[in-house]
Amino acid sequence: MLDTALTSLAGLPAFAAYFALAIILLLVFVRLYTWVTPHDEFGLIRANNSAAAVAFAGAIIGFAWPLASAITHSMSLLDCAIWGGVALMVQVLTFIISSAALKQLPQRITQGELAAGIFSAACSVTVGMLNAACMSY
Repeated sequence: MLDTALTSLAGLPAFAAYFALAIILLLVFVRLYTWVTPHDEFGLIRANNSAAAVAFAGAIIGFAWPLASAITHSMSLLDCAIWGGVALMVQVLTFIISSAALKQLPQRITQGELAAGIFSAACSVTVGMLNAACMSY
């Protein structure tokens, strides 16, 4: 039984490395996403704007899903970082494209229009799911 526990703990350094990389990529994504969007996600969420919270949650989930797939399927930390970067760019582009598809999306989110927030979140999660599936190399 002790051997099994020690064997399990032998994977702890790899877990820590991948988890740390995932947190760093998530923080980079949050910073880049909030820089690209013309509205202040955190300020709107602090002001109890449900549309902003839903849209931002969808973006985070839409990024985390393919990042999880990259972690699962990567052969190294560098490989994971590269595909995490791809997931990051795809998710940022998703916001830009959905903003073009639904006119005045950022303004609608700022005004608290929940339908706009749900639309943005649905686009982010849907693209994230597809992105994750494509990363099952």
